[in-house]
Amino acid sequence: MRTGIVTGAARGIGAAIARRLATDLDHLVLVDLAPELADTADEIAAGGTTVSPIQVDLTSDAGIHAVVGAVGANSLDSLVNNAGITRDARLVNMAAEDFTAVLDVNLGAPHRLIQALADHFAEGAGIVNIASRAYLGNFGQFNYSMSKGGVVGLTRALAIELAPRVHVNAVAPGLIATEMAMGIPDDIRNRMIEAIPMKRMGEPSDVAELVAFLASRRSGYITGHVHVIGGGRSLT
Repeated sequence: MRTGIVTGAARGIGAAIARRLATDLDHLVLVDLAPELADTADEIAAGGTTVSPIQVDLTSDAGIHAVVGAVGANSLDSLVNNAGITRDARLVNMAAEDFTAVLDVNLGAPHRLIQALADHFAEGAGIVNIASRAYLGNFGQFNYSMSKGGVVGLTRALAIELAPRVHVNAVAPGLIATEMAMGIPDDIRNRMIEAIPMKRMGEPSDVAELVAFLASRRSGYITGHVHVIGGGRSLT
């Protein structure tokens, strides 16, 4: 049974990735804390894919163990570490608990999950870590940028350590039409879109297509790379 895991799967990019992977895999373990996870799981299961929704906190030992238990005796073909949070503030206003929470979820959870699943990966399995274009640095997001930069480092190091059995890549989305992006004030969001050569925000489905390729054996000779998906706005 071809099995995959998607964290942060309840909505937005994570839900789009889960829907897309359902066309390639037989069994999906979907992980999130949000109650909307049940709706996403039901939608995907209606298409014939076996779905195991796991509503847990990935910063806890119990949460990690629950995900590993849902994989069971199956070999793991794909893992997508998408779960992430933001707690934005300028350096002088950053609360210690907000700094720690972002690092624990965005960087700590992928590391701990990959470590716990190390013996479950099938030959040719693919890991995709969702970074962000913010790893290049964003004003007021030093904790988020730091966490996503760590995801890039984690990806490159594990690509070496887990080769040749597993290939590991990161995807760094730019401005994507998610709930978070739509919460940006219209004037600011419009200026951001104007700076994108493609003159539009990306769709979650755009990210999902790239992730599905990188998580599969089709990309088996691509490893250790950061793939920016930003409509041409990749470096500034």
